[in-house]
Amino acid sequence: MSTNVKSRAKKLAMAILFFQLASPVAFSQSNAWEKAANAEHKQTDNATALTLAELERMALENNPTLAQADAAIRVAEGKRKQAGLFPNPIIGYQGEELSTRAFSEKSEHFFFVEQTILTGGKLKKSRRIFEHEQTEAAAEKEAQRQRVLNSVRLLYYEALAADERIELRKQLSRLADEAVKISEELFNIGQADRPDLLEAEVEAQQTELALIDAENDREKTWQMMAAVVGNPALKPAKLAGNLEAAVPALDRESLLVSLIGASPEIKSARARVERARAVIDRAKAERAPDIFLRGGFGYSLEKLEGTGRATGPEGFIEAGIRIPLFNRNQGNIAAAQAELLIAERDVQRLELSLRARLSAVFAEYSSSLRAVERFQQRILPRAGKAYELYLASFRQMAAAYPQVLIAQRTMFQVREEYIRALARLHQNAIRLQGFLLTGGLDAPAMRGAAEEGAGDAKDR
Repeated sequence: MSTNVKSRAKKLAMAILFFQLASPVAFSQSNAWEKAANAEHKQTDNATALTLAELERMALENNPTLAQADAAIRVAEGKRKQAGLFPNPIIGYQGEELSTRAFSEKSEHFFFVEQTILTGGKLKKSRRIFEHEQTEAAAEKEAQRQRVLNSVRLLYYEALAADERIELRKQLSRLADEAVKISEELFNIGQADRPDLLEAEVEAQQTELALIDAENDREKTWQMMAAVVGNPALKPAKLAGNLEAAVPALDRESLLVSLIGASPEIKSARARVERARAVIDRAKAERAPDIFLRGGFGYSLEKLEGTGRATGPEGFIEAGIRIPLFNRNQGNIAAAQAELLIAERDVQRLELSLRARLSAVFAEYSSSLRAVERFQQRILPRAGKAYELYLASFRQMAAAYPQVLIAQRTMFQVREEYIRALARLHQNAIRLQGFLLTGGLDAPAMRGAAEEGAGDAKDR
């Protein structure tokens, strides 16, 4: 090959490489690159982009667990109402001395009313049990609402990060494809070896696979989002938002005070303690004997002595109580006291568990925050600078092309790690600010519909 041909080939290669490699320089300029790259899309897509508030609204309207939690409150309200109702009276007929031989001469016929009068404040104490159940159900509804919102927010930032990774890998894939074309051109004019071409082709295939993985991850995230918001038909869409939006600074001690004082899980556990105490009061009230009243009015056909006339109208009345001689509800009282101990210890267990969970998540938050700051202040600028220096040396024929490729690949890898760190930072902040609640499709805790308070009257 003549000197002129080689010179033209080198110039051609340098021109192609310069066009390929110069464009990512702007990419390496940390946050400024992203703003410039997305400015056009934000202007055109902002009107149609799906916001976090819209996703939250969908979830609050359609997530089935929230309807379950709301129904649990109505269950407790219905049980509270039922527990406070007075026992129904009994009315009936009573016949005596119904002899077939002298029915019209001796029989007596009465209508009667029977009523049980509950004593010891049983109705009021039964209602109090279910009032605390209602409080517990309200706390569970609050917890479930927070779980749903947290799940939507976590998936929202996961989807934002997935979009960023796809865009990043698309750029890397385009550059890899360009590298294959350039390697083919250089190979055809004798300026590159066969291994160089094969290596470029392998790199292009790997970047294409990485892009496919990113697209699959995005699809999975949106499938999960569709489930949580209760809309299986929801498709991946453009999201309004910025992954680099500022995250509020969080303080561990303040979070701990808020968590222990305002967590719906703690509220629910404390309501269970109060319910257990109410069950003890109700069980003790069962020892107070109820009053039994029965009275009636009727007509007696029995003949009066000496007159031969029927006795005529007459009435009767009965009253009594059940003496708690053997059964003083000792077993139910002992069981209720044990349940109170369990409920009180459960509050302690939950507080300790929340402290441990807070420590773990706050450690992840702190690590993510430091990672994001380190990426922004040091790693991204240095990766970009290294790439620029290698590119400048390559233009001056002082550096090999593989070194430029390595620097370019490192810059993209650093950027992808930065995106992951941003997503983790947002997600950890959401968990910390959302009382550590997750599981937007987990069934809310509900008491069994057949569960009754200790000592409830059987004939109600």
